[in-house]
Amino acid sequence: MPPAEPSAEPDAVPADHGSAERSGTEPSGTEPSGSSAAGSSVSGNGTDGSDGVEDTLDLELTEELLALIAGERSAGAVRTRGTHELLGDPGTWPPARTAAGEFALLPVRPERDLAVVSRWMNDPAVAAFWELSGPESVTADHLRPQLEGDGRSIPCLGVLDGTPMSYWEIYRADLDPLARHYPARPHDTGVHLLIGGVNNRGRGVGTTLLRAVADLVLDNLPRCGRVVAEPDLRNTPSVSAFLSAGFRFSAEVDLPDKRAALMIRDRTYRAQL
Repeated sequence: MPPAEPSAEPDAVPADHGSAERSGTEPSGTEPSGSSAAGSSVSGNGTDGSDGVEDTLDLELTEELLALIAGERSAGAVRTRGTHELLGDPGTWPPARTAAGEFALLPVRPERDLAVVSRWMNDPAVAAFWELSGPESVTADHLRPQLEGDGRSIPCLGVLDGTPMSYWEIYRADLDPLARHYPARPHDTGVHLLIGGVNNRGRGVGTTLLRAVADLVLDNLPRCGRVVAEPDLRNTPSVSAFLSAGFRFSAEVDLPDKRAALMIRDRTYRAQL
């Protein structure tokens, strides 16, 4: 849930656990808030994305993992867990063609993805906002209510040109605790994200993918009139990334764990912003 002046090249930042903010120039993720996730935050690690800290997130993904992911995408695999009544199945949404490459959402499968997502959560830039660092069990406990719930929040890998490089949560904001803090409308859909490797930060990739995911939501959920996010007000890079991705600053919102910028992308004005 995180207004910020647009930065020269905003990107997607790591999100914190209900309030996300980093001082960098590009978003690494967006933080969850409430029972699912209703925050967004951008974080940067300096001009080269390193901030003097050794990068541990640019994973050497195994050929087996990449083959599994490619197979699921090509087969249009459908999740068997939960229901698809609230948000549909992002795994069946057609990929988006972006300036950064072909991008698709792939619903998380813990047996395949837990190690990767947990490692991203232990990046200091991400952990500062999501607050999910620690053993894999910490990430598993965060994923479990979404995977075993009624489908109101769906955790996904972001796959760019066949390689997992980001984590997203697509959630029904009107059914989330966030709805107590703003004038929610039926079928409002929220997003949280984190960019997993520093090589994808600081280059405008986060902004590009934020726009792509908002478009995927609007294209595939016809009853959704708005995509929302709530980055921490102090997280200027994150807010800037949302502004550059076609979101507008709607209001300041006091949430239990942060003061947030309510960002909204309206279906009505998507062609103009």
